[in-house]
Amino acid sequence: MKIRFVTLGCKLNFAESSALGRSLLASGHTRAKDGEQADICILNTCTVTDTADHKCRQALSRLRRENPDATIIVTGCYAQLTAELPKPKGLEDADYILGNDAKFEIPEIVKRLENRQKATDAKEPIVLSTTIREVDTFHGALSFSHVDSEGEEQHTTIADRSQRTRCFLKVQDGCNYFCTYCTIPYARGKSRNPHIAELVREAQQAVSDGAKEIVLTGVNIADFGRSTGETFLQLLQALDNLEGEYRLRIGSCEPNLLSLEIIDFVADSRHIAPHFHIPLQSGSNEVLQIMKRHYTRELFAERVAYIRKRLPYAFIGVDCMVGVRGETETNFIDYLSFVEQLDVSQLHVFTYSERARTRMVEMDLPVVPPTESKRRSDILHRLSEQKTKAFYAANYGRQACVLWESRNDKGQMAGFTENYLRVTAQYAPNKVNTFETIIYHL
Repeated sequence: MKIRFVTLGCKLNFAESSALGRSLLASGHTRAKDGEQADICILNTCTVTDTADHKCRQALSRLRRENPDATIIVTGCYAQLTAELPKPKGLEDADYILGNDAKFEIPEIVKRLENRQKATDAKEPIVLSTTIREVDTFHGALSFSHVDSEGEEQHTTIADRSQRTRCFLKVQDGCNYFCTYCTIPYARGKSRNPHIAELVREAQQAVSDGAKEIVLTGVNIADFGRSTGETFLQLLQALDNLEGEYRLRIGSCEPNLLSLEIIDFVADSRHIAPHFHIPLQSGSNEVLQIMKRHYTRELFAERVAYIRKRLPYAFIGVDCMVGVRGETETNFIDYLSFVEQLDVSQLHVFTYSERARTRMVEMDLPVVPPTESKRRSDILHRLSEQKTKAFYAANYGRQACVLWESRNDKGQMAGFTENYLRVTAQYAPNKVNTFETIIYHL
């Protein structure tokens, strides 16, 4: 059958979609081409904000409009939270609604649907979901795919080695933190992971299959080890000893879990890129307490300073949120002043949105008006642009190692250096999926 994947949200979602897609392709199914009617559409959803929810509903409506006779399966975080409602709303165009654990039953569901035009003649979707907080199973995922402008998963094959520059390796799932603004613990379940030995086997196979860069992904990856009694540092040590030519990137790490020992190991590593993504969320300690975060801004500043001490040219990306309940103008000015002083490379700015089931919606705190949230967001976005320009300028004339990617865009190719500087050059097929030492120029 012809199958279309649409994936929204984080790299973890894309890794899981890719793993499911490879399983379906291996069973003889094909990917629906652009403009071609699909027999089955699979929508993997996100629910991190109300905007994400809206995009999920829009994507579902578009899939139904463009594929009126297809069986549509909706899964992922938005599907998980929706499936737990007495009567799921907003996903009426779906034939199946699968929670995050049930998504891995998709190959079996597709097998049962072969040679049938529709999943069911029922007026309401079939809902398959479990109480995700009770799930202990870890489902691994490794993505070699890239994503087009519509969020469509472009799956590659083992033979297509030139397309396998970068892969995303799922090393952990779930979260035990229950920050007051966040639904992810309810959508993804408890923190869990596989054994290091299993991940080393997957990563080594990826390198053998042509991957030059492996990005470690998960929900709270530095919390690795809860299921197995191991540690994130031990995982990094093991992955630093694979055979072959490759580079590792670490996904987002909570500042309280990003230990000095981990930073030291990255600084001395043979393969781990000097690239950190650290969620701050607020530069006000008062707001961090409202959010029930696990650190102070002083600890965050110490981590950034230590990275700069050990790795002066490392890329440091920071998640910042504005507009949470209780964030006063004084809090924001304090927040802004703190971030202005941080020696970081980029800010990823998010605007808070009210999420059902979170503790924050029950807090008797002032609500920030949308216009004020937007103003604060705009200020941080401008600050991010300044910091990114300064980071690029600081790297001017330095030697760097770029990994060239496969896409030929009007005779140009692009790639990223170890510290995440994007560079371009004239397209050269012989350089695709190879490392090259360059002198960085703006």
